[in-house]
Amino acid sequence: MASSSSGITIPAPEAVQVLVSLLADESPIVRAAASASLKDIAALSPLLVLDCCWTVSRGGRRRFGNMAGIFQVMAFGVRAIDSNDVDPPFMTKLAKIATAEMISSKELNADWQRAASGLLVSIGAHLPDLMMEEIFLHLSGPSPALPVMVQILADFASADALQFTPRLKGVLSRVLPILGNVRDAHRPIFANAFKCWCQAVWQYSVDFPSHSPLDGGVMSFLNSVFELLLRVWAVSRDLKVRISSVEALGQMVGLITRTQLKSALPRLVPTILELYKKDHDIAFVATCSLHNLLNASLLSESGPPLLDFEELTVILSSLLPVVCISSDSKEHSDFSVALKTYNEVQRCFLTVGLVYPEDLFMFLLNKCRLKEEPLTFGALSVLKHLLPRLSEALHNKRLLLVEAVKLLLDEQDLGVRKALSELIVVMASHCYLVGPSGELFVEYLVRNCALPDQDRNELGTSKEVFGSSGTNVPSQYKRLEVKIGAVCPTELRAICEKGLLLLTITIPEMEHILWPFLLKMIIPRDYIGAAATVCRCISELCRHRPSHSDNMLSECKARSDIPNPEELLARLVVLLHDPLAREQLATQILTIPKMKAYVSDTEDLKQDPSYQETWDDMIIDFLAESLDVIQDTNWVISLGNAFTKQYELYTSSDEHSALLHRCLGILLQKVNDRVYVRDRIDWMYKQADISIPTNRLGLAKAMGLVAASHLDTVLDKLKDILDNVGQSMFQRFLSFFSDSFRAEESDDIHAALALMYGYAAKYAPSTVIEARIDALIGTNMLSRLLHVRHPTAKQAVITAIDLLGCAVINAAENGASFPLKRRDIMLDYILTLMGREARDDNEDFVDSNLELLHTQALALSACTTLVSVEPKLTVETRNHVMKATLGFFALPNDPVDVVNPLIDNLITLLCAILLTSGEDGRSRAEQLLHMLRQIDQYVSSHVEYQRRRGCRAVYEMLLKFRAVCISGYCALGCLGSCIHSKQVDRTVHGNFSNLPSAFVLPSREALCLGDRVVMYLPRCADTNSDVRKVSAQILDQLFSTSLSLPRPAASKFSVDIELSYGALSSLEDVIAILRSDASIDPSELVATLHGCSSAICDKIKQSAEGAIQAVVEFVTKRGHELVENDVSRTTQSLLSATVHVTEKHLRLETLGALAPIFCLTVCGFVGSTMQLSFPFLVVPLSLKHILNFQKISSLAENTSSKIVFNEVLATAGRDVVTKDISRLRGGWSMQDAFYAFSQHTVLSSLFLEHVIFVFSQPPILRGDSRKGENSSHLVDGQMEDDVLQAAIFALTAFFRGGGKVGKKSVEQSYASVLAELTLQLGSCHGLVSTGQYEPLRHSVIALEILKWERDGELTDNERWINLIGDIASCVSIKRPKEVQSICIILSKSLSRQQKYQREAAAAALSEFVRYSGGLGSLLEQMVEVLCQHVSDESPTVRRLCLRGLVQIPSVDILQYTSQVLGVILALLEDPDESVQLTAVSCLLMILESSPNEAAVEPILLNLSVRLRNLQMCMNMKMRANAFAAFGALSNYGFGAQHEAFVEQVHATIPRLVLHLHEDDINVRQACRSTLKQMFNLMEMERLSAVFNTHCFNSDHRSDYEDFVRDLSKQLTQHLPSRVDTYMASTIQAFDAPWPIIQANAIYFSSSMLSLSDDRHILARYYTQVFTILVGKLSRSTDAIVRATCSSALGLLLKFADPLSWRVDSLDRVDSSRRGHDL
Repeated sequence: MASSSSGITIPAPEAVQVLVSLLADESPIVRAAASASLKDIAALSPLLVLDCCWTVSRGGRRRFGNMAGIFQVMAFGVRAIDSNDVDPPFMTKLAKIATAEMISSKELNADWQRAASGLLVSIGAHLPDLMMEEIFLHLSGPSPALPVMVQILADFASADALQFTPRLKGVLSRVLPILGNVRDAHRPIFANAFKCWCQAVWQYSVDFPSHSPLDGGVMSFLNSVFELLLRVWAVSRDLKVRISSVEALGQMVGLITRTQLKSALPRLVPTILELYKKDHDIAFVATCSLHNLLNASLLSESGPPLLDFEELTVILSSLLPVVCISSDSKEHSDFSVALKTYNEVQRCFLTVGLVYPEDLFMFLLNKCRLKEEPLTFGALSVLKHLLPRLSEALHNKRLLLVEAVKLLLDEQDLGVRKALSELIVVMASHCYLVGPSGELFVEYLVRNCALPDQDRNELGTSKEVFGSSGTNVPSQYKRLEVKIGAVCPTELRAICEKGLLLLTITIPEMEHILWPFLLKMIIPRDYIGAAATVCRCISELCRHRPSHSDNMLSECKARSDIPNPEELLARLVVLLHDPLAREQLATQILTIPKMKAYVSDTEDLKQDPSYQETWDDMIIDFLAESLDVIQDTNWVISLGNAFTKQYELYTSSDEHSALLHRCLGILLQKVNDRVYVRDRIDWMYKQADISIPTNRLGLAKAMGLVAASHLDTVLDKLKDILDNVGQSMFQRFLSFFSDSFRAEESDDIHAALALMYGYAAKYAPSTVIEARIDALIGTNMLSRLLHVRHPTAKQAVITAIDLLGCAVINAAENGASFPLKRRDIMLDYILTLMGREARDDNEDFVDSNLELLHTQALALSACTTLVSVEPKLTVETRNHVMKATLGFFALPNDPVDVVNPLIDNLITLLCAILLTSGEDGRSRAEQLLHMLRQIDQYVSSHVEYQRRRGCRAVYEMLLKFRAVCISGYCALGCLGSCIHSKQVDRTVHGNFSNLPSAFVLPSREALCLGDRVVMYLPRCADTNSDVRKVSAQILDQLFSTSLSLPRPAASKFSVDIELSYGALSSLEDVIAILRSDASIDPSELVATLHGCSSAICDKIKQSAEGAIQAVVEFVTKRGHELVENDVSRTTQSLLSATVHVTEKHLRLETLGALAPIFCLTVCGFVGSTMQLSFPFLVVPLSLKHILNFQKISSLAENTSSKIVFNEVLATAGRDVVTKDISRLRGGWSMQDAFYAFSQHTVLSSLFLEHVIFVFSQPPILRGDSRKGENSSHLVDGQMEDDVLQAAIFALTAFFRGGGKVGKKSVEQSYASVLAELTLQLGSCHGLVSTGQYEPLRHSVIALEILKWERDGELTDNERWINLIGDIASCVSIKRPKEVQSICIILSKSLSRQQKYQREAAAAALSEFVRYSGGLGSLLEQMVEVLCQHVSDESPTVRRLCLRGLVQIPSVDILQYTSQVLGVILALLEDPDESVQLTAVSCLLMILESSPNEAAVEPILLNLSVRLRNLQMCMNMKMRANAFAAFGALSNYGFGAQHEAFVEQVHATIPRLVLHLHEDDINVRQACRSTLKQMFNLMEMERLSAVFNTHCFNSDHRSDYEDFVRDLSKQLTQHLPSRVDTYMASTIQAFDAPWPIIQANAIYFSSSMLSLSDDRHILARYYTQVFTILVGKLSRSTDAIVRATCSSALGLLLKFADPLSWRVDSLDRVDSSRRGHDL
């Protein structure tokens, strides 16, 4: 800290004056900073600050714009003055300034007025008489400042009650004379002042109870004021005046005499009650005043109560509705005010109750008996509040309260019910609930716990206003229209549930009431919603009384009204039905861990769509196991009777009734009394409402459960029902009037009958159902069920037939197999019911609706079941079923949740038909082929979802076929189980031991493999990924099946095919399989090629392209297997496809497929007949092109190829310039010529060499030379740019259409092709500057063959360089052997004249360097070349060469580090900023990734100096990298140059601290990292803690300033010798180009000076910095600089020795005062 002995003269007054002037700055942050600094200074020298503020404030608001800020600082300064230093004359001047400003304006409550008031209050804390005298001067006579002066006195009373109260008499003596002239607008201010003064008196009385401040004079004044407020102001028309007057009167009632209070009550009480007409805020004020009035009137120690209870009834009647209003305000924003009002009202009632407990109790009971909803609600709420507080006084009133509450139990209003429920809980806690009345109240709570989740408006309990029930509501409450019924059922239910649990758990006396009474609450129908809470309470009771279980049971048996165990079990079992019921009812009932765990997680349970069915089955199993354990017939029958009685508890639409049917059914299964069983199933059918599907299904399942033991009894019942359909008198009577009733009622009965027959068959013993099913089907009883019309009825009949089929299958599994007679008739029934008869027009299948879709899905599942039973399907039945069902493939996708299961069922049906048809492999193969051909229309459909469904069906059928029909033989030689073969299921095939294997296994010819391959091959290139995947799997199955079958003798086995199967997922993989001789034999290949026309003409464009690709591969790889006739027919198929294909490019691709065949002809692979017949094929345009290209190729072979190639390129170049080649009709012929050259075995390599030669020539820009008509386009070793564009097209032709010949040529010259194309990309990029964009686009198209996609136009420098780098990276990874050749070419290209080619070469080489590891000589050569060209005239070449040098592989970089660092050091001073930025980035990379101390140490200081120069660059990236590189460089500063480098570090530390909080986040992060690294270098552990704080890593300004202060403290303590250096560097940054850096420098330097004790530092810099800051405060245009200067000045003055400038300032202040006085 600076000391006075340092000899520094601090111009503190000037600084304070500047700070004071900044209080009027336009920037809020500057004003705030100046105010904070002035307050800090005021704490040390308040008089100096006050003097400067006083000087400025003399001009008033007109001369200084922020008088509020001046007054706030002055108030703080006055409060900071020591009592001994208070100068009364000066305080008088300050007070006069404040009052002068306040009286100069008629404005009230402005910011500056509140601040001036605060100044006067602060003066009053020291000199109260002086302050009051100043105010009293303005209280005499009429003045606009009167309200302001009174408000100041009110504020003073609130701030300092102890000093104000003794002076109250003087205040009143001056205020009372002017009260009569106060205008209405100012009366609230005076009333509020009286309130504050009275509150001060109360506070004084509490602190000094022995000293009464109220003498006769004060009492006289107060009585006068009280009368004025009561008689005049409180009845004013102005609401604000009335409110403030009542609030003041509420504070005064305890101070006036009892006589005056008694006489005022008749007027005061109505005045207060009148305010309850208004809103909640006013009601709160009125209630507070009323509470004070009641306390003063009733609880005074000086006499009896001033109000009788009869007089209080008006007040109490008025307060009751307020309770309701406040309770109802929870939904509003003023909840806190309403809650305060509610509490005040309750305090009022408690005050009355303390004096008149019995009278108040009877008053509240009477209000309850009136049943007026607002009053009843209020009375109940008050009773709930008073009962625990007046328990002794009200103890003998228990019976009266109980009887009154009983009368309210039938009240329907939800608000009243809520209050009543809460009161009951309070009564229980005080033992008011005993005997029958206690059970009555408990039942009331249970009833409310069972409330449904309905809207409150549906309940009809909400009342719009208090008077809606017809009661007489006082008129003063008409404006308070609020809903009492705002309580929702959910809230009421929650309150009652919690209350009931509290009674059970916390009140031991309630156990005798609750047990066993709660058991009675389980049974009633109306209380089902409360079952969970009741069960939980019963569990808690049993848990609390485990040792009294016998007593609990005896208590149950002692009461006849308690349900018996059978009734309870029956009720609870049925209530288990809904696992998602409220309050997790099932878990409250259950104690079985397995079942309880299943329903414990409801969210997980909802994810299972079949959870309800599973849960119901678990309940039935639980009940069955329980009945098996009981083994008591009488008890079981008693339980059955209990289940029978349960029917009256559930409605027919309640899903519980369906479970009840099943519970009774499983019970009857255990009973042997047939008469009892028949009686109960009659009752069950009578109670069931079969018109409801869930009830009908539950009844059917129940009948099935009974049939397990009483099949004949159930069947007799079903026959009776069937015979009596529509026979009752009532039904016949209604049928005369309504045919619809007769049809609907008949549908319900037939649906129920069908389901009951089905479930009876399902549950009946397998050994006895054959005869029953035969009887049922043989007598055509089912045909009577087919006339149903309703969709749900149809679904029921279909389900029944499905269950019959399942029963047959189950019987077979249990060893009692039998054929299902008339199965085909049942299939016809199903097809009839699902509304799908066999039609020829498949379009009819598209129209559908939701219910029909459900019906059809069930029907398909039932068909699958019937198809799976014996006997096997006939051909006619199979065709009938398929014709009726295959059209479902065309259904639209929506609704997905219905259509998808339907399609799944259809595929399952087709697989079942395949599995159950045929006797051997051959017949099944024929069946498979027939079905696949039926599905082909959907596989090749133009609709995507139809293709997806068709492919799925084919794949599933092939899986089933292969699993059943193929033996364990594997053509691949796999041992054990493999994916290529499955064991034959002999149980399905029967005994074939006496038959040849040909009759067991299908033949390859029967599968028509070639035909099938062509059908599914286009799908492998489908637009849909799922279709592509499934199609590849289909072909996999076809090939696997083919390989598993005996091969023709002429076929050869390929050992590589198994490897191809491993990744069969795309078209390329399929083609790889097809190339193999083992996968498809020659005859199948011929069939494939003959049928390729349909594949090429596929409706999906992408699929057609894939098919063409496959055909080309067929012919290319296996064309040698074809004979002449096969080639001819294949060619005709391809040409036919060409004619029908509409897309031009597809025609050309198809013609491309002809090329291999043509090559076969030319090369002599087939006879001369093909050569003669080929020209007569009819493809006029394309064939003409092919013949012309044959001539050109021949010409090129027999003459100078260079001349021919030049002419072709010249012609193509002219077309490019003069024509729009993309729109030529029939396509561009020269493109086809390029294709022909690229595909020619002899000319391909020659043409590619010529194209590369053209690329190597520098282009002639347009306008540089005159184009001639001659054929020579080479001028002085240069090439015209149109020929270069043609050459690009030619090279693209090699990539796209060159086939294997062209690709082979490219492979042989890959290095030169890629190198020249890369350089050409650079040349074309150079043409962009002249406006020529087309060459660049064509070059990029040529490079797209390497799978590089364009990201916008490559017109900017970095993007095309990155593209070249990406290409080089890709080539290095995919073709590492070519890297050396490419690099040699590119290294030579760095010497070319064209700048952009050099840049392209440098870009490629800089990336190839990364992959040159292991190539020692090449790497050495590349490093040498790159180092040579770092001085290239192009900045791009320089930085790319440098970037290449730093990308040397890590294993080799160490030997080149010195060389690379030397280049970096030179380029750090490059004139081009981009090169400098690259050099810094590369230096950072080298330092971090390749540590080599020996290479760094010699140039350590040079690097540090250059980095420091770059740290002040305007480029943010440059600064960030320079700071980060300096931090990385500090890791090398431990060697011989350690001390010199540390000096560089110390010179950099201030700059790092300053840039630690600048605008760019990257710079901030770099500075943080570098600071940590540098202090680690200096090994200062004490400073490490500073860098681990939150402030260091924060981006907030305040945190940064905290960090700077902490760091400055550490630096001044531990590095005092370096502070001089830091200060010098920091002061230089005062003129930095960034305002934020200037601000940071100001704060950092001020922090160091304020914390330093070094006299040398202080003497050298303190005055300098102080002067600069004062200057910047007045001159700087940046708000952040001015604000920081303000804070910094505060720091400098705060931490300096106050004695060194306080004396001077006092002398100056005194002199200024004297001068002012003179």
